[in-house]
Amino acid sequence: MFAHSSPTLPDVQEGGKHDLYIGRFAPSPTGPLHFGSLITAVASYCDAKAHAGQWIVRIEDTDIPRIYPDSEQHILKCLDAFGFESDVEIIYQRQRIAIYESAIDQLKQKNWVYACECTRKILGSNHIYTGTCRDKQLDFKDQAIRIKVSDQNICFQDRLQGQHCSNLHHDLGDFVLKRRDGIINYQLAVVVDDYLQGITHIVRGSDLLDNTERQIWLGQILGYPQLEYMHLPLAMNEQGQKLSKQNLAHALDTRYAAQCLLDAITALGQAPVDIDLPARMLAQAVAQWDISNIPQGIHLTGIYQ
Repeated sequence: MFAHSSPTLPDVQEGGKHDLYIGRFAPSPTGPLHFGSLITAVASYCDAKAHAGQWIVRIEDTDIPRIYPDSEQHILKCLDAFGFESDVEIIYQRQRIAIYESAIDQLKQKNWVYACECTRKILGSNHIYTGTCRDKQLDFKDQAIRIKVSDQNICFQDRLQGQHCSNLHHDLGDFVLKRRDGIINYQLAVVVDDYLQGITHIVRGSDLLDNTERQIWLGQILGYPQLEYMHLPLAMNEQGQKLSKQNLAHALDTRYAAQCLLDAITALGQAPVDIDLPARMLAQAVAQWDISNIPQGIHLTGIYQ
C-alpha cells in the first residue's frame, strides 16, 4: 500500500547527481486516472526497473483550486490495484510550499525574478510575454513572479523524439513561477522536487515536451544537474484528440486491472505478457522492456476513449 509522507523542509541545495536511475510518476489530482495515465505509469515504471532503478510516485497538487474531490484517493487506489509500488514515501506538493518559496528567494537574491502586475486582460491573446514589467521594479507583494529568460537556444536530446530546441525569449518570454493568487506554478515545483528527490530520468507524455526547455532553463539558474528525458506518444481517440480529463476520458476501472494493464503494455508496442496478478505482469513487462518498440502514435478505440 502507498504511504503518505509528512511535509519536510530540506535545504533546496541538498539534492544532486545520482548514479542510480531514479524515475517518477507524478499525476495531478485534477480528475481520475485514465488509460493515458496508465500508459505513462507503465512506461515510467518499466524504464526505471529495467535500469535497476527506483520509481517514485509524487502527487502534483499545487494548483489547489483545480483539485478534484477524492481524486487523490482514486489515484492511490488505482496504483495499488495495478501492482505499482513507490520506492519511497509519496510526497504531496501542496505540503511543500515553503520549499518552493525558498527557491524563489534564491532567485530573488540572484536577480533572476521580478514582480509582474500584468493581467490576462492586459496580455490579451499574445502568448509571448514581451517583458512589460521586467524593469519596473515592482514590489513582490500580491503580484505574479516571473523568471527572466535569455535570447539563446536551449536544446536537449530526447530518447524517443530526438533533438528538441527552443529559444524561450522568442517562443515564450519571461514565464510565471508564482501566480498573483499565491499558487506556485507547475514549472517551479516540478524542477525543485525532481532535484530534491534525486530524479535522473523523466518519462512522460509528449504533451509536456514544450515544458522541458523551461524546466532545463530554471534548473540551470538554480544550479541543478540536467536530466534525461523521454516523451511518449500520446494516446489519441478516434477524433484525434488526446486522452485527457478535459476530453472526458473514462476513469480506469480497477475491476479490470489485469486486462487494462495488458492493453497498456501492448499499446506501448511491448511484447505481450501473461494475464496474471498485476505485479507479476509488470515484472514480466520489465524483463521484456524495449523502448525501440514504442510506436510513434497510439490510437485507441472502444472503452478507453
